[in-house]
Amino acid sequence: MPYRFARRQQAGEKIRVSFEFFPPKSDDMALKLWETVERLAPLRPSFVSVTYGAGGSTRERTAHTVLRILNATDLTPAAHLTCVDATREEVDAVIRDFAAMGVKRFVALRGDPSEGVGAAYRPHPHGYSNGAELVAALSRHGDFDISVSAYPEKHPESPDFATDIEMLKRKVDNGATRAITQFFFDNDVYERYVERVRRAGIYVPIVPGILPVHNFTQVVRFAGRCGAHVPSWLAERFYGLENDPVTHQLVSAAVAAEQVLDLIERGVEDFHFYTMNRADLAFAICHMIGIRPAAEPETAAKAA
Repeated sequence: MPYRFARRQQAGEKIRVSFEFFPPKSDDMALKLWETVERLAPLRPSFVSVTYGAGGSTRERTAHTVLRILNATDLTPAAHLTCVDATREEVDAVIRDFAAMGVKRFVALRGDPSEGVGAAYRPHPHGYSNGAELVAALSRHGDFDISVSAYPEKHPESPDFATDIEMLKRKVDNGATRAITQFFFDNDVYERYVERVRRAGIYVPIVPGILPVHNFTQVVRFAGRCGAHVPSWLAERFYGLENDPVTHQLVSAAVAAEQVLDLIERGVEDFHFYTMNRADLAFAICHMIGIRPAAEPETAAKAA
């Protein structure tokens, strides 16, 4: 069912957001990414993360993007790190390189094979086998803030929830400080998952990953590969909007804001937005939940 109505955020409540970007593949994409970064930076996110392509394919571009964020903004970047198709020595070298740049936060993920989502995962014979081993490697190299992945509808490769949650527990035991979920559209699913995690003795924050729907058809396709359920009521919201981008945009902002407001009603205070390197929907949603850019000194003075 659609999300229930939620009360407005009350004064004094602290809602924190973070944003995910992916490294650009061209100069035009780099310009678009930087416009997005500059648009979202005034919202003062807790951190911004930069993804690491399948099979480590974007290693250099990820590092370049993280370095630019470090040098040109006041934002705190978190570098994604995977262990696919790499030896332990190669991964350790990447960790040292990021640390030397000044990176203190990581998002540690096993990662997808170079063939992409859905391909069979094969650990490198001389590499870290999974996310838990990768977190342990990060913990050995420094006192980092480490985020890991969580799956409210379980990872598509996990045989059951018990196996999936046991892997999350191993990652937390090895030093993970929070888990960020795969995107989902049913808040009841998220709430039930958090209850399962807590019963398993895992008490780190389980931050919901929110995916604003820029293109519903693409989201349905991606959800199918990731094992994420798309409710029928959500499909109904976007029905007939394939050739109406303006209305699609308005509906997307409303749907995501409803989801976040409902989660706030349930006690959630942290949100991670998968921006797809676009600021419009993430900015609008943050506005609707009460997160606004800080007023310029002159503007604040006039208001007073």
